[in-house]
Amino acid sequence: MARIAIGGWQHETNTFATVKADFEAFESADEWPGMNQGQAMIDAVKQVHLPIAGAISALNEPRPDEDKHEIVPLMWCSATPCAYVTEDAFERICENMLELLRQALPVDGIYFDLHGAMVCEHLQDGEGAFLARVRKLVGDRIPVFVSLDLHANVTQSMVDHADVLDIYRTYPHIDMGETGYRVAGLLSDYLKNRRPLYKSFYKSFRQIDFLIPLNAGCTLIEPCKMIYHELPKLVTEKVSSLSFACGFHLSDIFDAGPTVVGYGDNQVEVNNAVQALADLIHDNKQKFYEKIWPVDQGMVQAKQAFKQHGATVVLADTQDNPGGGGAGDTTGVLQAMIEHNLEHAALGVVNDAEVATIAHEVGIGGRFIAQLGGKTDSGQIPGKIPGQTPFQCEVEVRNLSDGRFTATGPMYKGANMELGLCAWLSVSGIAVVVCCKAVQTADQAHFRHLGIEPGEMDYIALKSSVHFRNDFEKLASKIFIVSSPGVVHADPATLHYKNIRQNIRPAIETGGALRA
Repeated sequence: MARIAIGGWQHETNTFATVKADFEAFESADEWPGMNQGQAMIDAVKQVHLPIAGAISALNEPRPDEDKHEIVPLMWCSATPCAYVTEDAFERICENMLELLRQALPVDGIYFDLHGAMVCEHLQDGEGAFLARVRKLVGDRIPVFVSLDLHANVTQSMVDHADVLDIYRTYPHIDMGETGYRVAGLLSDYLKNRRPLYKSFYKSFRQIDFLIPLNAGCTLIEPCKMIYHELPKLVTEKVSSLSFACGFHLSDIFDAGPTVVGYGDNQVEVNNAVQALADLIHDNKQKFYEKIWPVDQGMVQAKQAFKQHGATVVLADTQDNPGGGGAGDTTGVLQAMIEHNLEHAALGVVNDAEVATIAHEVGIGGRFIAQLGGKTDSGQIPGKIPGQTPFQCEVEVRNLSDGRFTATGPMYKGANMELGLCAWLSVSGIAVVVCCKAVQTADQAHFRHLGIEPGEMDYIALKSSVHFRNDFEKLASKIFIVSSPGVVHADPATLHYKNIRQNIRPAIETGGALRA
């Protein structure tokens, strides 16, 4: 039996956004549970599709000739992707986690569920700094195993201060629980067979010298579909862990970009596996591209597709994706849907607490003139671009909810969402879901909890880049990724980086403009 401390802390930082993640952002629940510690943490993540839930499951499994592991729960929290984590939030959460770990000692091992792309007001590498403090507390002899998001910007500090970093292999992230299960299993096996870890475990790390756009990292399309299919074949008896992180191109830090990291019993074999995977990624550099349609062209294409297929067409509002740091409150796509006369259409989810509150005051069947969206700093870009300032429109309230419901799709399955007051508004005949928080629209329950059935719509627009595919691709006759103004810039060539290392460039140079 081993005594294993577990905890988690998730944030993906878009340094081109403006709304920061303060301590309260980590405290409150949204798509995922709020901040919890001890047994309350275990209860909160139970049966939710998260890495830490998978890790708990693995550590709770009976093991031959061994007593059950003793799990020592620390703390788990997350905040919706946005701009920098405030110094106050980082330092308070870091100290809380370290104090809980201090109280838990002695332990035989540690598992952390981290993201890998946290940037703070005072630190470029949030996870690297956190793991360095953990290592200072526990020393070199206690193994620290970590699961990371596929969009991690893995740094040398993370590699130095963790004994294993293992990363999701799907985007949409439908393997989060599986990844946590895999990492906890590696830790458990190592504690049984490989002690002392620090003398006999080998690692290898490579940074890739180009940026992968967020949309192009989808593992349902090439080249990532092929790369992640080949990756497990390089895991052997001597190479126990191998990972490829696509990186997060919206974090302007020195170490932004894709990476490969591997671990095992033989340094040469680990080096060879990491190099083989890095070569495969480099060989496919020119394939990291997903077509992004300017919003008006996207509407034209959508209408033609529906005319041809007669079934639901999905439009992804990628640049206002809260999953990448967007405010979720721009209305450029909505206005284009109205201008192009899309019928039997729905859009979700718009982040506007003011309008959602008024809708509840007016009640079902009521009408009012709304100033919809465009209220957060993250939704504003100099020049007052249409779609980023409030959109004045007459709305009819069709249905209301308290924003509490359970997700049903593969990625969010089991998550008890808490989105604040929600409303189904009819805007020029389009069904618009409005809530009180920035939330990526990646689960059909976002619509169904208000009585909207996505599969019955001719057109459905979603504030998401890729994660929507986990639950909406199965009902889509055609998908179009469209570019309306927003801070989740789909094309790295349009961004002015200040901190990134000089030799790294976008995988495909577009001349600073999206290609259609």
